[in-house]
Amino acid sequence: MDTQGRYIVDFRNMPDSEQTLFWDLDDTFFSALDEEEIQHGELRATLRVKKKAAGFQLTIQVTGTVEIPCNRCLEPMTQPIEAEDNIEIRLGKAYEDDGDRITLPEDKPVLDVAWSLYETIALAIPISHVHPDGACSEEVYHYLVQEDEPDPDDGNDPDGNPNDSPIDSRWDALRGLSFSE
Repeated sequence: MDTQGRYIVDFRNMPDSEQTLFWDLDDTFFSALDEEEIQHGELRATLRVKKKAAGFQLTIQVTGTVEIPCNRCLEPMTQPIEAEDNIEIRLGKAYEDDGDRITLPEDKPVLDVAWSLYETIALAIPISHVHPDGACSEEVYHYLVQEDEPDPDDGNDPDGNPNDSPIDSRWDALRGLSFSE
């Protein structure tokens, strides 16, 4: 990860008042992280740092769009992103990261938030991300439709129920099984 120190937050001289940092995240950001899922994007990241008695509270907000592959046709699609995440920062003896809480060494209270920004974006991407109906690659769409549509001459009605078609004899052995307790 070579972000060239652009996303470094130094907690040594952090003011007592809330501080806000802004970054525009584009293709340079994603290529520096060398991750495969997101290669392109245009996002605005806001990091609010609030000093607390026991450390700092970071609030990351990211809005914009990323380009990711469609789960259906694998062609690029634009996914809107609007995400927020909170991270608690504490100072201690050694670096520790257990998800929502990061402990930084007291002698070097500096954090590169690039990976936290990326995780906030990646977690905002829906598990299933597909183009809207009709927007997938035509070639792939026609292939998928041919596979999904039932053949009118296959002996099944439109609901998939057999119409007097013979049943495969291999299933006959299962008819006698009982699953009673």
